[in-house]
Amino acid sequence: MNWLTNVVRPKIRSILKRDTPENLWIKCPDTGQLVFYKDVESNQFVIPGSNYHMRMGATARMKSIFDNETWYDVALPEVIADPLKFRDERKYVDRIKDARTKTGMNDSVKVGYGRMEGSGVVVAVQDFDFMGGSLGMAAGEALVRGLELAVEKKSPFIVFAASGGARMQEGILSLMQLPRTTVGVQMLREAKLPYIVVLTNPTTGGVTASYAMLGDVQIAEPGALIGFAGARVIEQTIREKLPEGFQRAEYLRDHGMIDMVVHRHDLKPTLARLCRLLTKSPAIASPPRAESIPAEILVAPDAVPAAHA
Repeated sequence: MNWLTNVVRPKIRSILKRDTPENLWIKCPDTGQLVFYKDVESNQFVIPGSNYHMRMGATARMKSIFDNETWYDVALPEVIADPLKFRDERKYVDRIKDARTKTGMNDSVKVGYGRMEGSGVVVAVQDFDFMGGSLGMAAGEALVRGLELAVEKKSPFIVFAASGGARMQEGILSLMQLPRTTVGVQMLREAKLPYIVVLTNPTTGGVTASYAMLGDVQIAEPGALIGFAGARVIEQTIREKLPEGFQRAEYLRDHGMIDMVVHRHDLKPTLARLCRLLTKSPAIASPPRAESIPAEILVAPDAVPAAHA
């Protein structure tokens, strides 16, 4: 054994080695500019300069919407993790485990109840990092539970949509969530409560074909990709070249598919103003009272459901 080579040199290397986080820098997809991650994070994941809107996780999204970054996570119904025992290159249960480890979420939708500029609201957020924000049984149950809670609390319901569509690993059980969520929206509408949809990048497939296009007010973030089928599929079907910017938020606004495109920094005041307008409520500034909320519908703030197969 060579003491200098096998002992001394590795110790010197370990002292000199510096661990560099993988996400220290972010490259802007629009301009190619390298930006310090902390700067982007503090700017609500909007690239300074280019104003490109990066994807935003569910927890970060809720922090940006609720007053004092405080809310109650809504307890969601449990569902069978792998009802069809699906397997392609990997087992579906293994994919779910990886997604839960990556995101800290039980599934692709997180639901919270709290105050937004003083008024109580229920917010559901789809996290694209969880299997592309795909809509499965768990996500459908989460949305329906959020809609039910909004009716119970007589509060507006806001959903931030970000999805590649229905979850193929759950087959017809995934597609069943389209009419289920539509019925839930109708239930909210019958209670004469606002339903506001914020379309983020991307919102496609079955999600676009259901609850994501049923809002009383349709808002989109700048540059968001929104549509049912992909542009290439549409071009091959109609055998025509699509216009520039087709399926982008600004194009859809100009052609009447959505109501407005709102910068992420302006989303909270815009949503709060819309909620007050649609509910005919004045602005209030009192914090939420935990004792007024039934314990059975809530878990601790920022709690993460335990992963299970």
